Amino acid sequence: MMRTIAIWTMILAWGLVSIGPARAMDSLVQAKNFNADARIAAQRQVPILVLFTSPSCPYCERAKREYLVPMQKDPANRSRVIIREVNIDSSAGLIGFDGKPTNESAFARAHKVTFVPTVMVFDPRGAAISEPIVGLLIADYYFGYLEAAIDEGISKVRGK
Repeated sequence: MMRTIAIWTMILAWGLVSIGPARAMDSLVQAKNFNADARIAAQRQVPILVLFTSPSCPYCERAKREYLVPMQKDPANRSRVIIREVNIDSSAGLIGFDGKPTNESAFARAHKVTFVPTVMVFDPRGAAISEPIVGLLIADYYFGYLEAAIDEGISKVRGK
């Protein structure tokens, strides 16, 4: 009996471990340290795209699922942009672009984000370098809006 329980415990544990990476690939990277992200962005000469969300926002989930997660998974975009998510309702700690501790909600307030989803593109110094994309807008054109914001960010980061 104990052996059966041990075997089932191992099977369930293995199942949970194998599901973990799949789930991680279906979500955006939560912002933790913009200062470290900025150093990587400066080395790569790419902007940082931040999606501001709220757990109660169905449009945020749609923007992530249909647009931003696929962008993050695409190897071509890894050399063009760093993508992060900030929950405007969260008190989870993060490090700002200036290296100082803050939290997700305070970071959103500091950037005057009140509506979600909002997408902002930042340079490695933490300056917003394109117009914010507020709301899901017209779904047929949303990918184009994101691409235009990333392209504008790349152009400004690389000084072109």
